[in-house]
Amino acid sequence: MSGELLINVTPSESRVALIENGLLQEIHVERHTKKGLVGNIYRGKVSRVLPGMQAAFVDIGLEKAAFLHASDIVVHNEILEEVNESEIKKTHNQTQDIRELVRDGQDIVVQVVKDPIGTKGARLTTDITIPSRYLVFMPGVTHLGVSQRIEDEQERERLKSMMETVGGKGGFILRTAAEGVGEKELIADAEFLQRLWSKIQTRQKKRKSNVLYEDLPLARRVLRDFVGTELDRIRIDAKLAFNELQHFTKEYAPEFNRLLEYYPGERPIFDLYDVENEAQRALERRVDLKSGGYLIIDQTEAMTTIDINTGAFVGHRNLEETIFNTNIEATQAIARQLRLRNLGGIIIIDFIDMTDVSHQKRVLHSLEVAVSKDRAKSKIHGFTALGLVEMTRKRTRESLEHILCGECPVCKGRGSIKTVETICFEIMREIVRVNRAYDADKFVVYASPAVAEALMDQESHVLAELEVFISKQIKVQTEMLYNQDKYDVVMM
Repeated sequence: MSGELLINVTPSESRVALIENGLLQEIHVERHTKKGLVGNIYRGKVSRVLPGMQAAFVDIGLEKAAFLHASDIVVHNEILEEVNESEIKKTHNQTQDIRELVRDGQDIVVQVVKDPIGTKGARLTTDITIPSRYLVFMPGVTHLGVSQRIEDEQERERLKSMMETVGGKGGFILRTAAEGVGEKELIADAEFLQRLWSKIQTRQKKRKSNVLYEDLPLARRVLRDFVGTELDRIRIDAKLAFNELQHFTKEYAPEFNRLLEYYPGERPIFDLYDVENEAQRALERRVDLKSGGYLIIDQTEAMTTIDINTGAFVGHRNLEETIFNTNIEATQAIARQLRLRNLGGIIIIDFIDMTDVSHQKRVLHSLEVAVSKDRAKSKIHGFTALGLVEMTRKRTRESLEHILCGECPVCKGRGSIKTVETICFEIMREIVRVNRAYDADKFVVYASPAVAEALMDQESHVLAELEVFISKQIKVQTEMLYNQDKYDVVMM
């Protein structure tokens, strides 16, 4: 599989596109005035403890208070202030009471694990982790772990034995990129992370700012997270960003340094693989399949639903085979759309009903294989009694739609508006209501062009009957700037 990263940098935003086999698979967007918060470490203050939810709201200097659940609190002296030993012992029990862990007005060091999404504030943890090239540093524990992707048992033991020589407080997880790395590199990485944590602690004591540590900018963060991924080249269209990434990769990801290319072409870099159009298509509800079938993807605050339809695909043998082939093709498209749109949380998939149990198993297996290429962790729970597939995908940052789109001012997020006929009848009911409440000589209706035209054409006979009923004149006036569902009834 050939992979390529395209990095587009402008003064207002940075965008990174992952291309695999000539097809866009992932796109990451960061607005410079609205950067993501995941990975940032803050000195916060507990603003409210909620025993009924076993959680607390924490003020970290954002517009919305952040959310900290009891299960995300790890107690140690560097995180919770003024906690005695007897209290620490109590909190190590599995059933933790939020009132024993934090209190109103308490200062606390927290890390963002989920960006604010929709109406929800950021999700926090006190289990601080700081990643580098080979390691993840955990200042609150003494645990030493190895990535599950390193399967060779001898290599796992070799890495553990080398890390046991590292002094100082804190634990480490060896990342996949550490496979085959020497002791010198690992120790240098560990010492860097410990120095960084010391700086964070110093900033905490100075109390000058709520922000103790900010994660890397998008381009550098993506390169750090892609360590271990097979890439053919990395193209950047901004000279300054190219120079910065050269310095960064020399220190943190040398294997990527030789892959960096400055792209000076007149043609926009995202036009090379039709990225702009693919990103635009990723905002649409409908996704067409090559066979003629299609997906309908609806993203809500609670979950994402995906419906599969055969569409124009009629198959070659029988209906069951047609349905099976459409569902198999849909699994590949679903896996790609989840990555491309960065959809997370609960995902419900409505495959076309299959009567053959073996077909269901093969479709599930195909979906599992397809999502296994995704760097975000997914879990597929199988078919429910209603024939739906339930799955979850880890969500940390906002989806592509939430980043690029806002609420429709007309439908207010409903996705539909009242019909012209409905608005006409509403206007007539309003005229009757106002006529009974007030004494008026005549009425003027201000409405959108479509509604005004309907009142004077299709509904003109009903309007004439209403004039007779209330014994008053009704005049219709077109307002070009009114939305379809906006109108005013004015007494004269």
